[in-house]
Amino acid sequence: MTRVLSPVTGRVVGLAGVPDPVFAQAMVGPGTAVDPERGPGRAIAPVTGKIVKLHPHAYVVVDAEGHGVLVHLGIDTVKLKGEGFELLAAEGDEVTAGQPVIAWNPSVIEAGGRSPICAVVALDAGDGALSDVAESGEVTKGAELFTWS
Repeated sequence: MTRVLSPVTGRVVGLAGVPDPVFAQAMVGPGTAVDPERGPGRAIAPVTGKIVKLHPHAYVVVDAEGHGVLVHLGIDTVKLKGEGFELLAAEGDEVTAGQPVIAWNPSVIEAGGRSPICAVVALDAGDGALSDVAESGEVTKGAELFTWS
């Protein structure tokens, strides 16, 4: 069983709260989303594993059980071409859950007219694979968002 942690501190809004239909309709996969605290911060690894994809605005960590977790920092942030994000790790790195991966500032994302909401998605997860999925409430960085069996 994989415990998936929140990459940021903020308010859980669930995937339905993401202002992007691809995430909101779970087309990428099931999971949840967090509206982050505003101000400079660091997004952490949601699980212990290997960073298999790393972009300034998003990353995927695959754990020892083969569970790939996507963290997407903000909506339409790919269009920023890395501006406002600082990589703290590299693709191929082994990371521990809770280890900082990207430094960013949600306030800057929001000031640019984009949503800073962070989707946390279980890639290729089957129906019923996730349990105890947080859909609302406050969450601190490193707290459990859901479990994946």
